[in-house]
Amino acid sequence: MPSLDRQDDVFVLDIGDGENRFHPDWLAAVNALLDEVEKADGPRALVTAASGKFYSNGLDLDWLFAHADRAVEYVGGVQDLLARVLTLPVVTVAALQGHTFAAGAMFSLAHDFRVMRADRGFWCLPEAEIDIPFTVGMSALIQARLAPQTAHEAMVTARRYGGRDALAAAIVDRAVDEEVVRQSAVEIARSHAAKAGATLGTIKTRMYAPALAALRDKDIPVG
Repeated sequence: MPSLDRQDDVFVLDIGDGENRFHPDWLAAVNALLDEVEKADGPRALVTAASGKFYSNGLDLDWLFAHADRAVEYVGGVQDLLARVLTLPVVTVAALQGHTFAAGAMFSLAHDFRVMRADRGFWCLPEAEIDIPFTVGMSALIQARLAPQTAHEAMVTARRYGGRDALAAAIVDRAVDEEVVRQSAVEIARSHAAKAGATLGTIKTRMYAPALAALRDKDIPVG
């Protein structure tokens, strides 16, 4: 399950060592840890990280298909988390050491910055291949955080971007060796820790108002 560690002014939220899919229990755990980050005083920033082959594979499809009657509630909870991270009143950095797919890729886009392993692992929005359309809110988030041409290619073709390709497309901000992914993310976060506070949250909220409205809309057509 997710865990939280503090390194001076930087909180490191470890989201797990498996596929880190968004099971309802995982969502609850991450939200509880984000509560701790938000309640803390003084300069602070947030890094999310994982270990193993995956950063995150996104929605827990096994759980979703087994609880189809709760699909709207579940997707709404995922979108609430995306909106929350997008507007956190601290600078956020995703350390992508492994595969970052689907809603996991969207989760990374909700962060202010992304650091990705350069030599292995892919960032991908596979929805066109797996026959699951993006919700309106998810589409709005992706298009708010990526250049139009990149968003179109990523969403329509399900292209798998390696670290260097993701950097060239401005999906990520740095592509580095595996052993320094987390360290580089912490360095970026630490350099912005003094900006934490309500003003930063307001700036993000106003900057991404249309995407936030779409993410928070509970009239979610699923499928």
